[in-house]
Amino acid sequence: MAAPKPEEISFPPMDQLQGLEYCIDSNPSWAGEAIALGFQHYILALGTAVMIPSFLVPLMGGTDGDKVRVVQALLFVEGINTLLQTLFGTRLPTVIGGSYAFMVPIISIIHDTSLMSIEDNHVRFLNTMRAVQGALIVASSIQIILGYSQMWAICSRFFSPLGMVPVIALVGFGLFDRGFPVVGRCVEIGIPMLILFIAFSQYLKNFLTKQLPILERFALLISITVIWAYAHLLTASGAYKHRPELTQLNCRTDKANLISSAPWIKIPYPLQWGAPTFDAGHAFGMMAAVLVSLIESTGAYKAASRLASATPPPAHVLSRGIGWQGIGILLNGLFGTLSGSTVSVENVGLLGSTRVGSRRVIQISAGFMIFFSILGKFGALFASIPFTIFAAVYCVLFGLVGLSVPEYFREYTAKALHGPAHTRGGWFNDFLNTIFFSSPTVALLVAVFLDNTLDYKDSARDRGMPWWVKFRTFKGDSRNEEFYTLPFNLNRFFPPS
Repeated sequence: MAAPKPEEISFPPMDQLQGLEYCIDSNPSWAGEAIALGFQHYILALGTAVMIPSFLVPLMGGTDGDKVRVVQALLFVEGINTLLQTLFGTRLPTVIGGSYAFMVPIISIIHDTSLMSIEDNHVRFLNTMRAVQGALIVASSIQIILGYSQMWAICSRFFSPLGMVPVIALVGFGLFDRGFPVVGRCVEIGIPMLILFIAFSQYLKNFLTKQLPILERFALLISITVIWAYAHLLTASGAYKHRPELTQLNCRTDKANLISSAPWIKIPYPLQWGAPTFDAGHAFGMMAAVLVSLIESTGAYKAASRLASATPPPAHVLSRGIGWQGIGILLNGLFGTLSGSTVSVENVGLLGSTRVGSRRVIQISAGFMIFFSILGKFGALFASIPFTIFAAVYCVLFGLVGLSVPEYFREYTAKALHGPAHTRGGWFNDFLNTIFFSSPTVALLVAVFLDNTLDYKDSARDRGMPWWVKFRTFKGDSRNEEFYTLPFNLNRFFPPS
């Protein structure tokens, strides 16, 4: 094989990413495609919108009805913030959702002794909610000031492409504990979801229906529909009737109690939980979460601009977006959503998976958020999708398999004192548990499989094969003799190939 030319192996940076079906300003047709894509982004955003209240509300003493109202408020504010960001902020196709960064200071507020001493659960829930609201309102001033004063624009001038690489990477990789460790809580629906989503989005992406790559474009929607129906079938057939409570919580489609607790119609409104209360200690802790949200969103904005085939956002645009995000956190505090605002990283990943970076699609998804947050019963129906299904999606969108599969095996072993593979064959258990305990081993297995099965003939140049091929044999490059020849003339006994 002839030596590759320099232009075949060098990749000069491009201002805009190529290969997208729709970029930021080009839009799919209104007749179905744009609406379906927007609904797909809405479904993906539900994962975080339901997970955060489902964890925090019971700690506060709230009921299932309280949980539903918080989910509705969070979705309503997410829709408003997404519209504000896409119209007046960075104008990038980004969903503005809840953030796990705010859970640490909120949990601290929940465990405040003055609140924990309240005996009545409902009163404790309301008082805790008002304390969280006050902390969010005060802390939002950080992003508002940094954004609208253009101070963040000044700071961003020190960001280089090299410096942003770990930020953007860890925005997604940082969620590895919500990947396979959550899938492992209900493998009977998590593994099929993982396999089906990979099959549709990667291996069957060239399947066309009326010139539309329907499986690539709507892989998430189709996969979730199929596995959700399968999970409901298992639930209705009584498959989990005698299983442990934790298994039922992660597998059943009726365990969240959202549909029965949700009102038919209810419009969230500011101060619906009462007047916020303010405490300097609570606000100071919340400011740290606001700073974390700011940094996470900066990386996510950079990634979204790339996946929308836009140029990198100028410093003043980035700062303007942070200012509007601060307004969003202020709205979170006023409405009582139990979370601040940040860019939804999973939805940024979906831009790359669908190859659709259209701003209009994200604005349509914001419309779905507002609409279904008002129509409580219908919104609760979609919100009853088991978390395990979303975790499988995260594994694909963030490339978390190499990190999160070993993390699941380590977590399981630490708790159960044996690995997930726990059959009567001890040798078999040891083999599987050892292999999947190692992050490099899992990464190699997955990478080699995908690298040699996904468009491997057409993507040789992208994979670096023209450059690597000459080093595969000893005589492929004249420098190999200098570096790798055995001492004492031993090569005559072991001739290189």
